[in-house]
Amino acid sequence: MEHNLGKLDRIFRFALAFWWLGPWAPQYGIGWVNWLIIIVGWISLVESFFGWCWLHNLLKIHNKDQ
Repeated sequence: MEHNLGKLDRIFRFALAFWWLGPWAPQYGIGWVNWLIIIVGWISLVESFFGWCWLHNLLKIHNKDQ
């Protein structure tokens, strides 16, 4: 698996995960929306550590050099 995320993209994903998985996460009255926020937060956290995004791979986007 080759990295397809740049350093800045990884930092932004980690910041999003830190925000959405922490006590500052937005809370809504609809339960599935809260679960969606948690899932996206975990996906962002994992992608920030591995440096690889499946959606970027699917769309042939490689911004590793940015």
